[in-house]
Amino acid sequence: MHPVVVYTLSRLGLFAVALGVLYLVGLRTFPLLVAAFLVSGLASYVLLSKQRDAVSRRVAGNRPGGEKS
Repeated sequence: MHPVVVYTLSRLGLFAVALGVLYLVGLRTFPLLVAAFLVSGLASYVLLSKQRDAVSRRVAGNRPGGEKS
């Protein structure tokens, strides 16, 4: 599967999980969305480093003069 698709779906999955957990904790409406965005962003920074590296290699390889993998 394309690395960008995997990374995007993983980010969306983390957001959905964070949204569900924070909803169960008691957050609602706008604070829920903001907190879920922040939590999923921090989690993806830690948990999705391999996927992020794969995306950057793919993008670098597609640039003119870039390294093909």
